[in-house]
Formats: sequence, structure tokens, C-alpha cells
Amino acid sequence: MSKLPLSVDGAVIRRAKRYAARRSTSISALVEQYLDLLSRPDVTEPQTISPNLARLRAEWRGITVDEDDYYKYLERKYR
Repeated sequence: MSKLPLSVDGAVIRRAKRYAARRSTSISALVEQYLDLLSRPDVTEPQTISPNLARLRAEWRGITVDEDDYYKYLERKYR
């Protein structure tokens, strides 16, 4: 493991220490995770979806489902 000296504003360090303590981790671990995410290679190929999924997405766009109605549907379906 290598060391990396950083210059960071004191207020930022205090907030980061509180954040790390709430998550039972260290600032070093947080910085390492952040740098790991930043340095990963970008995915250059766009994700493709099947024509059927694209059609369903278009048909369902703007439709909302009430959670209670969904549970009632499931109760009727699995009686």
C-alpha cells in the first residue's frame, strides 16, 4: 500500500471524519474507494436492450402503479 499526502480544508476533514465514523470506516478507505471508482475504465459500448423491452418501455411510459392495487392483484391471482 502506498501513501498519498493530500492537502484538504479543515472543515472538510472534520465532516469526512464524522461521515466515516457513522459508517464504521476510515477516511483512507473512503478516499481509496472514491479514487477506485474514478479511475475505472469507462464502458465504451452502450448497453443494448431487446426490441421487446424497448417496445414495452414505450408502451408503459407515463403509467404509474399503485402499490396497494398491485398487492390486491397478487392476492386475487394467487388465491
